[in-house]
Amino acid sequence: MKKGIHPVYREVTIACACGASFKTRSTAGDLKVDSCSKCHPFFTGTQKILDTEGRVERFKKKYAKKTK
Repeated sequence: MKKGIHPVYREVTIACACGASFKTRSTAGDLKVDSCSKCHPFFTGTQKILDTEGRVERFKKKYAKKTK
């Protein structure tokens, strides 16, 4: 391998919004993620809506049945 052309591969910490964190190796620095394997609905088997920008509320408001 040529010297000086490869990025530094170092240990970094991945922090989740739920408070969980773990260490891995990456060329990027420390990362912050919205969901991890401890809180993501696919891995936990629970129904949870990940709404970060109010999209679900806008959808419900737009398509709600209008009753008088």
